[in-house]
Amino acid sequence: MLPFLLVTLLFIYILKDIPNPSRLTKNPAPVSTKILDRNGSLLYEVYSDQNRTPIKIEEVPQYLIQATIAIEDKNFYHHHGLDFTGILRAFIKNINVQCLPRRSLGVGGCPLQGGSTITQQLVKNALLTDRSRNIQRKIREAILALGTELAYSKNQILELYLNHAPYGGTAYGIESASHVFFGKKTNELNLAEATLLAGLPQSPTKYSPFGANPDLAINRQKQVLRRMVEDGYITEKEAEEASATKLTFANRKTQIKAPHFSLMVRDSLVEKYGEDKVNLGGLRVTTSLDLNLQEYAEASLSAEIKKLKNLKIGNGAALVTKPITGEILAMVGSKDYFNLEEDGNVNLTQRLRQPGSSIKPLNYATGLLMGLPTSTSFLDLPTCFNVLGQKQYCPKNYDNSFHGPVQMRFALGNSYNIPAVKMLALNGLNGFIATASAMGITTWTDPSQYGLSLTLGGGEVYMTDMAVAYGTFANAGVTVPLNPIIKVETYTGEIIFDRNLEEEEITTSFLRQNWETFWKNKKNTFDPRETRVSLPEEVAFIITHILLDNNARVGAFGPSSQLVIPNRTVSVKTGTTNDLRDNWTIGFTPNYLVATWVGNNDNSPMSYVASGVTGASTIWNNLMKRILKDQKDIFPIQPPGIESKDVCTNTGLLPTAENFCDTRSEIFVKGVYPSPNIPTKKQVWVRRSDKFPLLPGDTTVDLDLEEHLIATDPFSKDFCLDCQYPRDERGQITYPITSINFNQKWEGK
Repeated sequence: MLPFLLVTLLFIYILKDIPNPSRLTKNPAPVSTKILDRNGSLLYEVYSDQNRTPIKIEEVPQYLIQATIAIEDKNFYHHHGLDFTGILRAFIKNINVQCLPRRSLGVGGCPLQGGSTITQQLVKNALLTDRSRNIQRKIREAILALGTELAYSKNQILELYLNHAPYGGTAYGIESASHVFFGKKTNELNLAEATLLAGLPQSPTKYSPFGANPDLAINRQKQVLRRMVEDGYITEKEAEEASATKLTFANRKTQIKAPHFSLMVRDSLVEKYGEDKVNLGGLRVTTSLDLNLQEYAEASLSAEIKKLKNLKIGNGAALVTKPITGEILAMVGSKDYFNLEEDGNVNLTQRLRQPGSSIKPLNYATGLLMGLPTSTSFLDLPTCFNVLGQKQYCPKNYDNSFHGPVQMRFALGNSYNIPAVKMLALNGLNGFIATASAMGITTWTDPSQYGLSLTLGGGEVYMTDMAVAYGTFANAGVTVPLNPIIKVETYTGEIIFDRNLEEEEITTSFLRQNWETFWKNKKNTFDPRETRVSLPEEVAFIITHILLDNNARVGAFGPSSQLVIPNRTVSVKTGTTNDLRDNWTIGFTPNYLVATWVGNNDNSPMSYVASGVTGASTIWNNLMKRILKDQKDIFPIQPPGIESKDVCTNTGLLPTAENFCDTRSEIFVKGVYPSPNIPTKKQVWVRRSDKFPLLPGDTTVDLDLEEHLIATDPFSKDFCLDCQYPRDERGQITYPITSINFNQKWEGK
């Protein structure tokens, strides 16, 4: 008797206030979610109203109905509201052993699979105001679905579904969606347009062609077409023709500020709280964005891109962050979000691009981690690396010349390529990738996919990841993930999420000062969401110091380039890919970071005259000047583990009383110093006529044997420091290419 009573009470509780299916003609009344900047200015209102235009099933093209059934509920005409086969299939996918731990960590990559029928989706959208995922709600949904199947015919259910389904933005119902996305009536849609719309209701935010990732909408459309072929609704040829049809979207009329940022925040909210909570739950979201700075960044970037048209530069992006907390102060994903013809809605701060030389600081940081002193000298000479199973790799410098012995500071400051490749060969790919991953680069997951060109930008990255990695230098070795959301509350004032920014700053500062404890206990793998110590503060300081040293880059950039902010101390690095498809500038102070990029969405190359200080650096300079205008100049705090010493300008070694040399000052991690300057002398054959050293391939026989100072590095031997060399028309030394076997050095790591 007691079990029966308990079951009865349970059903009474579950069915309490359950709506009547006859209410399906009534519309729900959602409350809009508002996304605000840090000062309360409205950026974007999500689903502020339901734009719904009812339509009769007879007015809907047959292929749109077929597309909807194929992608949402292939057994629609064969069940009575519940599809137990689909439920079982979804259950099996949801308990996938590889996905469960990823979901528990919130990492993503394995979205929950649903087994809902069209009828269940209808009652969920139209009748159930409770959007939570729990057993009670699912039971109510199932009961209502069964009741709806009894009360309405299949065509009536389809008509109700098509009039209630959310298609994205304010578009509820297929007729509204047709006007919003294509500017036409539903009965005017072609197969390509119909299949794109049919794929939206499952995840309107994710699949929106107006969203941050419009390619996902196209991929979803192709999935719908494939399902229609599998179910026999259309032929393979018809699917191919529809897939190849160019889609012309209507102009967006939604009022939105900082669109790339706002949509990124919306997507983040949907991922965390679900579509229903964001679309209908009335959230009030305070973000880290500064709208005034954002609008300045948008105008500055747009104006500069117009000036660069003759250099075949069509687009740009910019990101401003606060490294200590990971706040995003401004995000410009392209020059014009609303220009759909040029894919303006693509957010290039979150698209994979090659970083060029802007990745080099991470490589040199790896070298410092391995115990190399800051004054380590590399021979910047033409060098080819013989890699087993690959084409011989012969890197070149941007200026198509070489510079002989170059110490680390000047190799990085002037962005010479050959020393950077040698640095990576010493570090090893695994070591470099491990350091970069710890600092925030999330895209380099398989070292076997890369080679020595990785240090020149051969591995694609996200601008947002680069901001995190450079932020590690700004934070004295502490990596802080980007987080654009400060506070989330309901429209009734209930606080769901609230950051304590002051406490976060204190935490980062504590990690800066107590790095050794965390460094010694560091993990082998790193969670990209986690605030952590990635570098010893001494290593971070040295790289930061090199990047703020204008004298270290004067050879390549001159004394008054766009990398100089007058009367301000700023660390900065440029990056241009060898194929001229990407041009970057990333710079920071202890409090602010600015990253900029110019190039073309279609990955076509820029003009050959585009350089490391073309486009991106001008935008960067404008933004950094604006940010620092009223700020006090701050020099990075030197850690106690840093010590200055004089080194020989020609070798980078420590001078001795016995061996005089011209010197300069350099900073080192305490205890990690170069060797004493003990000159290496060797008998060198020189040509009697001009005193040029006998180089490989030279067949001159009229020679003298002379004693000269010799420099070497692990890859190039016996470079004569005090010899005369043949020079080209620019005064640069000419020198034959030498080859080394990279595999032998790799095996020694």
